Amino acid sequence: MSIVVRYHAKALTAEEYDRNVVKPPPGCDYHVCFGQDGNLLVSEVWDSRAEWEAFAAELMPALTNAGIELSGPPDVFEVHNIIKR
Repeated sequence: MSIVVRYHAKALTAEEYDRNVVKPPPGCDYHVCFGQDGNLLVSEVWDSRAEWEAFAAELMPALTNAGIELSGPPDVFEVHNIIKR
């Protein structure tokens, strides 16, 4: 089952995001960064929770090493429906 993950970074700037963004790994169907510079948010749609958890095990230490702090754990929601263009 697909999931949506919402990350809550503290004061994320466009420069920090651009410097650290990587190509989404297999299983990540959609990645979007939005909001105002200095308060950017990131959401992703994943094919499964297992694929996201495997990636998150690598992502969280990488964010810490890059100096990007999260204000809390990511929110994870099961997807009810996806409509694509």
